[in-house]
Amino acid sequence: MNPFDYSSISFPAFGLECNPPREFSLGPLTIHLYGLVIAVGLLLAALYANRRSKEFGLKEDTILDGVLWVTPFAIVCARLYYVIFSWEAYAANPIKILYIWEGGLAIYGGVLGAIAGIAIFCRVRKVKMLAVLDVVLLGFLIGQSIGRWGNFFNREAFGAATDSFLRMGLFNTRTGQWEYYHPTFLYESVWNLIGLLLLHRFSKRRRYDGQVALGYAAWYGLGRAMIEGLRVDSLYWGPVRVSQLLAALSCAAAVSVLLWQHFRPHDPAKLYVNQVAQSN
Repeated sequence: MNPFDYSSISFPAFGLECNPPREFSLGPLTIHLYGLVIAVGLLLAALYANRRSKEFGLKEDTILDGVLWVTPFAIVCARLYYVIFSWEAYAANPIKILYIWEGGLAIYGGVLGAIAGIAIFCRVRKVKMLAVLDVVLLGFLIGQSIGRWGNFFNREAFGAATDSFLRMGLFNTRTGQWEYYHPTFLYESVWNLIGLLLLHRFSKRRRYDGQVALGYAAWYGLGRAMIEGLRVDSLYWGPVRVSQLLAALSCAAAVSVLLWQHFRPHDPAKLYVNQVAQSN
């Protein structure tokens, strides 16, 4: 058993200490905070994307239908990504693969699954994929920023030991001692929130479809590449931290395309929202 599963959490620099539950009962139901927080993040992401859909040439029901279509892709791929790169934890008891309430959803797997689902959805509904990605990935930043707090309730996704100002204390129930770590879930949550604020503002003056999506890949990739290096629970492929490598590559690729596109002319009439307006 993880000695931190039900331990107290503190942020000594701020004089904070708490012992939040991992779950609670609602009648005959057991509600896991990890899943509840992720669900709240998904709901707020969908509401944001729905509210801004017309700015990207999309109908509100298109976004809502897309959420219902894409969510299963995202969850399944987030779980598969995690399981593939931590198979030793499931080999002896594969049924635990289904226990997603215990944690173990890899964000990059979820992003890749969502993009695959969006590609299929856009082809079926005959809408422009880049326009959908622009608004949906903005919503992702909301979901990711909030969803990381599910790791807080599960006492997971923290970093290496540290005595820094922002250190997070976890009470080790085996040793009876406080241990202090980088709260990497918090770092990533704040990074995503800042990215949302910046890209939300930037999206209102985008020059071409896909520009915001590239900004997301660059911003999230940069932050994840740095933060992943602090974590002690990274998924590895041999000696390589898988998500850190993927983050760095996606950031580099996105920045390269953004720079290339910056020096190219872009006709505002080619924006999907303007094409839809003209066709109406």
